[in-house]
Amino acid sequence: MLTVRGMRIAAYVWLFIAMKKVNCHNACGPRPKKRSNMKRLFILFCAVVLLFLFPGCRRAQTPREEGKLNVVTLIFPTYDFVRIIAEDRVNLVMLLPPGSESHSYEPSPRDIITLRGSDLFIYPGGQGAKWVDRILDSMDVPQMTILNLMDLVDTVEEELVEGMEDDDDEDEEVPALDEHVWTSPKNAIILVAAITQALCELDSANAGFYRQNAADYSAKLAELDAGFMSVVEGAKRNTIIVGDRFPFRYLADAYGLEYFAAFPGCSTETEPSAATIAFLINKTRSENIPVVFHIELSNEKIADAISEATGAKKLILHSGHNVTKKDFDRGANYLDLQKANMINLKEALW
Repeated sequence: MLTVRGMRIAAYVWLFIAMKKVNCHNACGPRPKKRSNMKRLFILFCAVVLLFLFPGCRRAQTPREEGKLNVVTLIFPTYDFVRIIAEDRVNLVMLLPPGSESHSYEPSPRDIITLRGSDLFIYPGGQGAKWVDRILDSMDVPQMTILNLMDLVDTVEEELVEGMEDDDDEDEEVPALDEHVWTSPKNAIILVAAITQALCELDSANAGFYRQNAADYSAKLAELDAGFMSVVEGAKRNTIIVGDRFPFRYLADAYGLEYFAAFPGCSTETEPSAATIAFLINKTRSENIPVVFHIELSNEKIADAISEATGAKKLILHSGHNVTKKDFDRGANYLDLQKANMINLKEALW
């Protein structure tokens, strides 16, 4: 006969297997077939029920204080927005571990438990978060408020620009929407307002506190927006080269930037063809572009190749998806990341 501890372990194993099945190995890949998906969701549901029958499995990722809202975010930008708006008046968890690559993230059983116990869950939506939709569909969580960032702003499709590698996914019937909406400070202001509204509705006692913090922070985001506008308006060029994925469509659109890159923003590819590298090298030379960018947590190989071939300086353009553990512990935040982007963009455009 199984002991309680044995049942807990069995439940964790079952949930882990279910998650491995439900989660796409390619985070931007197509949805599994319906029949197969239903079976996997049934397994996931049963595993979650088992886990919640045993109190010893309920420990969250971070200590929680009774009486506070439990807020869970998937990625760093929204974690930082909530941290600024609510300070210590909520229990806040970011599912994506600092230093992890967001597109290859697979939730652990404990992550699912943490998610299920949240009052407010915030995630980016899009192709890279389809696993979230499947998990939420398998849960009965009427008390949870869910914010999908792509529902809050005007979205655009991912672009395949000249020279860019195509994932060539024949299963995709329509172009994917770009999920990286937070990369534009203009959108960040909208997201902060929506998060603030959700917090106020869930915790009216602290509504005035949340609104005041949000107003102060939005003023700083507006200054950031003005700074980007100033950089672009004074520049002698408006084209950037990114030897990496390009999760900056909203940033580029907001400030009229043209770009050439190795891959679209949600691509899982890391090895471009020789033709793509040659194109980016030739474009950097022909337009006399002084900087080649890479994104955070990248192996930087493509940017290195372009830099070595052209003499262009290699700099980071941070999408904010996540930060390193060192930067997280040091207190990295969205505003500082974007201010660094603004400085680097100025070097590339002036």
